[in-house]
Amino acid sequence: MLKEFKEFAMKGNLVDIAVGFVMGAAFKEVVTAFTGGIVSPLIGLIFNADFKDLKYIITEGTVNAEGVAEGEVAVLWGAFVTNVIDFIIVAFVMFMIVKAVNKMKKKEEPAPEEPAGPSEIDLLKEIRDSLKK
Repeated sequence: MLKEFKEFAMKGNLVDIAVGFVMGAAFKEVVTAFTGGIVSPLIGLIFNADFKDLKYIITEGTVNAEGVAEGEVAVLWGAFVTNVIDFIIVAFVMFMIVKAVNKMKKKEEPAPEEPAGPSEIDLLKEIRDSLKK
């Protein structure tokens, strides 16, 4: 069983997927930093607030001694839109990477055609005819 697992784990596709997953996770962090540090503040200029903190308050709560709202019910639409922007950027870059990798792959050459000659049935007929003689 251990041998089978080792063969499964060392298959090229599985290793490629693992490397891609790790690189994708690291790239996601870069994109999150980009949108959180550059895109959100620029969009936040329009709303005069930090874009990630924008929300629609459904029910207001009270503010405790530390200044934290308690009992507030709100829709955090700014954080949602920021995450959608993150997703779109990551999906677009992954699409471009896959497109580039597919272009770089060697195009598979078609299998050479079998030489034209007598078919198997023709050969069997020749053998039959030669046996009759």
